[in-house]
Amino acid sequence: MEEYIVKDGKKLRLGYTTGSCAAAAAKAAAVMLLTGRRLETVALLTPKGIRLELEVREVETGPGYVSCAIAKDAGDDPDVTDGALIFARVSRREEPGIVIDGGPGVGRVTKPGLDQPVGAAAINSVPRRMIRENLEEVCALADWSGGLEAVISVPEGERLAKKTFNPRLGIAGGISILGTTGIVEPMSDGALVGTIRAELSQRRAAGDCYVLLTPGNYGSEFIRDGLGLDPALAVQTSNFIGDALDLCRELGFSGALLVGHVGKLVKLAGGMLNTHSRWGDCRMEILAAHAGAAGAPPERLGELLECAACDDALRILREAGVYRETLERLTRRAAFHLSARAGEDLEVGTVLFSKVYGILGRTENAEALLNCIRSCPLGRRQ
Repeated sequence: MEEYIVKDGKKLRLGYTTGSCAAAAAKAAAVMLLTGRRLETVALLTPKGIRLELEVREVETGPGYVSCAIAKDAGDDPDVTDGALIFARVSRREEPGIVIDGGPGVGRVTKPGLDQPVGAAAINSVPRRMIRENLEEVCALADWSGGLEAVISVPEGERLAKKTFNPRLGIAGGISILGTTGIVEPMSDGALVGTIRAELSQRRAAGDCYVLLTPGNYGSEFIRDGLGLDPALAVQTSNFIGDALDLCRELGFSGALLVGHVGKLVKLAGGMLNTHSRWGDCRMEILAAHAGAAGAPPERLGELLECAACDDALRILREAGVYRETLERLTRRAAFHLSARAGEDLEVGTVLFSKVYGILGRTENAEALLNCIRSCPLGRRQ
């Protein structure tokens, strides 16, 4: 695709996700199956609203099915799946409805707590919706009253998955089909930190002395639903929590409250103030260490180390009877590292939550910081 963004003064080309590839391949195969018309290209509207026109490759037809592929294009973002062929084999079903599954090179979920249940193909929710909606549209246009089955495969998927976190997350046999917007935006650390600086500067210029921080959308949703505040009050830090604290201190804020999902903020207890997975994934090791200090038996610690997601680890902590003490220890240690980074002039607190279990831990100063944030000029505008 020829869409661009500018970051750090550089023109960077956008790409499209494996989810977009799978949906486009399924749509093209369905059109050819139900109409008999061969396609050279296929159009796809992504959830972001960008329309793609993609080349259809490797067309194969057989009794009651058509298979074809779309090549993944990551744009200027480094991505191990760039150039990989994402195949969809679409077959007729007499029963109405759309069935979606994974074939060779698409991973299978083997541990609980991920986007899909154990045993399912690692095709995440948004790509599944994209595939289903596009196939339903083709069925309606072709006046097909039966159903369709789409099997997504990636011939190079098992090899590529070894370069990802999938084996550690409990996704076996291939890559995941991912994407929430359908579009890949190249990441630039400098540009992201610059965006955080700009927003914090605006808050400080408006008279705010205290600021609410959150890594991303999960935190924003919890701020709205769990704390009853306008999510617009929060500055999103992405993975750059340490940089955000540096900026708060530099700009003269008196205090900052960080609200985030345990899946990210657990890393703070290990002193990781940049939570991006490329710097490491120590979530279960940290949880196991604090659970051990809280008295969890060795066999439960082994189970923790095998978990793929924090919500599943939290279940084990509850079963082992060390849930509260472990989270108290974890929160204290996260607060220690946040305070060390913030320095003496910036008061910092945190609230950790889970979408399943709600608030997991909060520092003693969290409520006082929230009240200060509410009393700031922007907070009073709610």
